Amino acid sequence: MLGIVAAVLFFIAFLLNAADITTNDTFSSVNVMLLGLTALALHVAGIGDGWGRGRSRRR
Repeated sequence: MLGIVAAVLFFIAFLLNAADITTNDTFSSVNVMLLGLTALALHVAGIGDGWGRGRSRRR
């Protein structure tokens, strides 16, 4: 799930940079890219998988 969030954030950062949209300092393309990198790092670390390991059922 966090991998998809990271991809969306990277796409938004790309659009902000490519269209040269001026925003305030908080919502700059670099900050959005850093949020994407954070989400990607959490995804690679295994946080936010979306699916729990659960218990295996034996019969």
